[in-house]
Amino acid sequence: MFTHSAPITAAWLALCLAAGAAFAEGPNLGKPLDAATIAPWDISIESDGSGLPPGTGTPAQGARIYAEKCAQCHGPDGKGGVAGVTAALLAPLFGGDPITDISAATKRIANFWPYSTTIFDYVRRAMPWQQPMTLTNEEVYALTAYILALNKLIGENDAMNAQTLPKVKMPNRDGFIMRFPEAM
Repeated sequence: MFTHSAPITAAWLALCLAAGAAFAEGPNLGKPLDAATIAPWDISIESDGSGLPPGTGTPAQGARIYAEKCAQCHGPDGKGGVAGVTAALLAPLFGGDPITDISAATKRIANFWPYSTTIFDYVRRAMPWQQPMTLTNEEVYALTAYILALNKLIGENDAMNAQTLPKVKMPNRDGFIMRFPEAM
């Protein structure tokens, strides 16, 4: 049988009470954020286009921006990146066979992504990878138009904006089971 002495028990009790009080106060990390601080990061785009900002862009405009800001990672004409860049960036931005077996397919924008608005959302949030969220809305619309045109999903002269982008039907749109179909 193991017994504690009164001083050890008192020390443990005091330690537990102090830890409980400190835990109740919280770790005091960070500070509360107000709506104005959160707003620049609250930029989600829904599949139906809700949340798309004003602006417009064409594939021709996107090709110029792509050559300047994207080609060093994604390669000329979106065909794949250059040596020394992480594997995720080496993947081509267009092409790919229709997906019949999800586990074996090479997933590309045209054969896997279900919504054109996802391209806009991803490019605006994450590109260029070394300076995310630095592209203007017009640049993002233009790059999205360029990527869609590379995949032959829109014409070379089609402008993308908040009204036209959600209307682009991606080839694999019906290849997903909707988690919340009532939201569509």
